Amino acid sequence: MYQTYYGFIEKPFSLLPDPGFLFLSSGHRQALSMLEYGMMNQAGFTVISGEIGSGKTTLIRQLLSQLELDHEVTVGLVSNTHQSFGELMQWVMLAFGLEYSGKNKVEMYQLLAEFLAKEYGGGRRTVLIIDEAQNLSPEALEELRMLANINADKDQVLQIVLVGQPGLRDMLRRPELEQFAQRIAIDYHLDTLDIKGTCEYIRHRIVVAGGAPDLFEATACVAVHYYTKGTPRLINVLCDTALVCGFAEQKEFIDADLIHDVVRDKTVGGILPVSMYQGFQDDVVSDIQEAKKNSKKISE
Repeated sequence: MYQTYYGFIEKPFSLLPDPGFLFLSSGHRQALSMLEYGMMNQAGFTVISGEIGSGKTTLIRQLLSQLELDHEVTVGLVSNTHQSFGELMQWVMLAFGLEYSGKNKVEMYQLLAEFLAKEYGGGRRTVLIIDEAQNLSPEALEELRMLANINADKDQVLQIVLVGQPGLRDMLRRPELEQFAQRIAIDYHLDTLDIKGTCEYIRHRIVVAGGAPDLFEATACVAVHYYTKGTPRLINVLCDTALVCGFAEQKEFIDADLIHDVVRDKTVGGILPVSMYQGFQDDVVSDIQEAKKNSKKISE
């Protein structure tokens, strides 16, 4: 729709986690470095947390793309962690391509131990990555701790990476999970982007998609940060909608006025996440004007 008009070779603000669009802010770079450090140093448990839409899954995809090139690492990914999806051990077995049908927990544990021993004997390390780990129960986390006991001499046979929302950190602070928390070697919390980071993020994705880096004016980038609080997923939602509206109005550039109009229209219509605009419900128009004034001040 707007891709040809703005010269894009692909959509710059897709909601799908694409490592090709990975933007390494200082926080994201630090988080990726911690993940890589954990892999290199055989950390038993690595925990990466962050707010919804902060870019955690994209980081994991980047890590996976790097590990795929390392023939000395076997990786299993579990992304369905909600309790309604069934037993955690079944998902762990599935992640490594192991048969679990009709087996009880003891049998699955034994089969997994044999698999890990075989990988270790072949000179390969095994990594289990669990996304959306905030959905795990304390009982499931205890199961993971027991799995980590499958070691060989001084080497860590199974490394476990947990990625989740802030609720994961809260759960790991519970007294009954103290033994688990003590075994976490790497722990990093990914913050949202600041104003500078938001502007760089927008320009980065536009350039990767083949567009002009100044397509979004500086005040527009600041306005995007104002409304999204620097959350990458919400930035994508707002910027994509702005491009649609910009195309409809045949605008050459995306300015702050268009961003404010999109926010006003989508807030009133209730399509974009209401949490983006907390405090705007009572007097949308006056708050939009205040945001517009603030964005101009910051950009000067």
